Amino acid sequence: MRDLNYQLKTLCRNNRDGSYATQAQRLWMLSLVANQLHELGFRHMSAQSLRPKHIEALTRHWLEANLAVATIKNRMSALRWWAEKVNKQNVIARTNDHYGIPERVYVTSESKAQTLMADSLAKVKDDFVRMSLELQAAFGLRREEAIKFSPSYADRGDTLQLKDSWTKGGKARDIPIRTSAQREVLDRAHRLAGRGSLIPADRNYVQQLRIYEGHTARAGLSKLHGLRHAYAQQRYQELTGWPSPAAGGPASKTLTEAQRALDHTARLTISQELGHEREAITTVYLGR
Repeated sequence: MRDLNYQLKTLCRNNRDGSYATQAQRLWMLSLVANQLHELGFRHMSAQSLRPKHIEALTRHWLEANLAVATIKNRMSALRWWAEKVNKQNVIARTNDHYGIPERVYVTSESKAQTLMADSLAKVKDDFVRMSLELQAAFGLRREEAIKFSPSYADRGDTLQLKDSWTKGGKARDIPIRTSAQREVLDRAHRLAGRGSLIPADRNYVQQLRIYEGHTARAGLSKLHGLRHAYAQQRYQELTGWPSPAAGGPASKTLTEAQRALDHTARLTISQELGHEREAITTVYLGR
């Protein structure tokens, strides 16, 4: 293992900020950064030798690779964490604009909803991965939430309660159990997991995540965040009575005053069920 990789791994182990998932993701990103710096010609680096030229090279490399804005911003957060821990905050500009990283666009003009087709699901050979996918579709769960899911903890009868250690940002939340189809998925999750979770006893989260990624890739499943989009759009129609703009419904500016009030309430509800705090984020899923 190269010195930089080893030192960043040690830095992460000695500074356990955030949830276990956040820590694992940060370690993965910093390991990737160390490898990319080596590939870009920066050799014999240590954790203390971070310089502005390294940040410039990395951001230029990511932008040229056309990575998603959200991906780049997540990596920038990891770099800022690194810089803070070695007391070199000043090597990174305060804003991402300095590096030409664009703002994330929240308004969508087209639907990114994705349906989980039975024939595609049947190609997934791991029972636990298949169950996680069904929960993602049924309840709009994030991937991590669906992998860590423990039905014996979460199932409260008419409500699904997500533990803070499963969720992004460590924010526990409740999701209503509304339909017989959702109940059927949950019942099967109970039978599979028993008193445990959808991570088998002989695996940890990172191992199960890699297995999830491998099985979904081999089954030809991609852009699975679209399952959350589909959930959001279905909920919007349930709550308002009309399709969301992203699903072909009327634009918000054409709604009556009463419809706008209902639209706003529905968006707040959906934002909370998806684990967000802001109504504005729903434009990613529903359009405007």
